[in-house]
Amino acid sequence: MDWKILLSTLGLLFVAELGDKTQLAVICMTAKTRQPLTVFIGAALALVVVTLLGAVFGELLASVIPTQILRKIAAGLFVVMGVLIWFDVF
Repeated sequence: MDWKILLSTLGLLFVAELGDKTQLAVICMTAKTRQPLTVFIGAALALVVVTLLGAVFGELLASVIPTQILRKIAAGLFVVMGVLIWFDVF
């Protein structure tokens, strides 16, 4: 296991996820149900499954499409999503 990659991923995702819609949904769900442990387990399982899908799909894509092209596609998609959010399309 490459600890540098593990810690870099942990740090990046921790900062990226602070205050995002998932965290806000967890806060709302916990306030509504008053069952923080149950909400935590459900949210943690959902994030694990989504992350697993991302890792598996990412590996499949990387085996077909060069990494530099994938990075450019991902950057372009982020820009498109940002523009759509800017103009309240979502």
